[in-house]
Formats: sequence, C-alpha cells, structure tokens
Amino acid sequence: MKMAVSNSGQASARRAGLSLVLTAAGAGLLVWLFGVAAYPWIKAFHVIAVISWLAGMLYLPRLFVYHADVPVGSPQSELFKVMEERLLNIITTPAMVVTWILGLWLLWQSGYWAAPWFHAKLACVLALSGLHGYLSAATRAFREDRNTKPARHWRIVNEIPTVLMVAIVILVIVKPF
Repeated sequence: MKMAVSNSGQASARRAGLSLVLTAAGAGLLVWLFGVAAYPWIKAFHVIAVISWLAGMLYLPRLFVYHADVPVGSPQSELFKVMEERLLNIITTPAMVVTWILGLWLLWQSGYWAAPWFHAKLACVLALSGLHGYLSAATRAFREDRNTKPARHWRIVNEIPTVLMVAIVILVIVKPF
C-alpha cells in the first residue's frame, strides 16, 4: 500500500504540473489567436475550472463524513481512500491550479486590483485555497488511517465551501462595494 501511495503522490504532482503547462499553453494560444477577444474565452474556462474545483470541495468532505463512520481497514474504508485520492488528485487540485492561473490572467487584464469587492473576493478565494490544503492533509490522514475527527466535524466542514461560493459569486456579480 505504501508504494501505491507514493506513486499516487508522484502521479498527482505530474497531473498538477501537466494541468499547469496545458493551461498556460492553452491560454497563450487563445491570446495569440484572438488577442483582446481571448478575454471571454479565458473567462469561460476560468468559470469551468471554478465549477470543477468547487464540485470537488463540496464532495470531498461529504466522503469524509461517511469514511469517518467506517472501521479502519474495512473494505469500505479502503474504497473511500481510493475515491478521496482520485477526487482530490484528478479533479480538485488540477481544477484549483487552472482556476488560479486563469484568474490571475483575468485580473491582470481587467485591472480590478484596486476594487474593494475584489479584495473581499480574493480573501474568500484564499480561504477556499486554505480549506483545499486542509482537505488535502485530511485525505493523507485518512489514507494513513490517522483521522481523529468525527463525522460531525466533517459535516460542519462540508458547509464552508458553500458559504465561500455564495460570497464569491455575490461579490463578482453584484460588486456591492
């Protein structure tokens, strides 16, 4: 199992690096082909990446809720480990990387740096990124049978991405300040 875990971590790093390279190359190609008209395309792919990232952020803690209630070493526990690793490494982390890359490019192009609503949005995105790190560490803890948190904890954590998502969408669409 340890060998599979190590290979999984290396594969995850390769996938994240590949998504970084492909995103940068794709964005560069769009800018080269469309110039200023690339902005809405990159914005569309940014939104797609955000949706993918949030899908993982909403589902991973739900998996933890169920995983926390099964005995360590049981077939269900081993199945949850696979599901959690794949969700995090194949969908959630690459989507976060793409979200950040495209979001920073959009910010650079739009000039919203000084907007107060953007500062609030950035704080929410940083909080979401911090939560991503927390969930990554939790995935490792579950994988190594070191989880100490009860299902109730994960039920509460499961609500955090929703609250941040609502705040981010309101800030971006309404721009209340």
